[in-house]
Amino acid sequence: MKKFVGGRIKSVKYVFIGMWKLISTEHAIISQIILFTPLIFLGFYFGISRIEWAIQLFCLALILTAESLNTAIEKLCDFVHPDFHQKIGFIKDVSAGASGFAVLISLVIGVLIYYPYICAL
Repeated sequence: MKKFVGGRIKSVKYVFIGMWKLISTEHAIISQIILFTPLIFLGFYFGISRIEWAIQLFCLALILTAESLNTAIEKLCDFVHPDFHQKIGFIKDVSAGASGFAVLISLVIGVLIYYPYICAL
């Protein structure tokens, strides 16, 4: 049992190490956090509902997850094949496209959440 608990604690440690590496080194992650910060303030300003908060935070998590996976795929591709290769380029483009889908759908959701509040001003 001690080994099991110790293993879980060690796993959580690696989770935080990975999150810190992403937040401190990856410009895409840093940019998304910076771009999302005003929405947090707008949420408080407009007094959005708990459901809207949950949806907004889910969108942030979706974007950060997609960007994180994109980063991991790009780093793996660079490690496996450091020189330019057409197939590696395709893989990287598709990975970036997945992040783009997350950003676009989150943008639409953000408009759906905030449009009524902005129109009511």
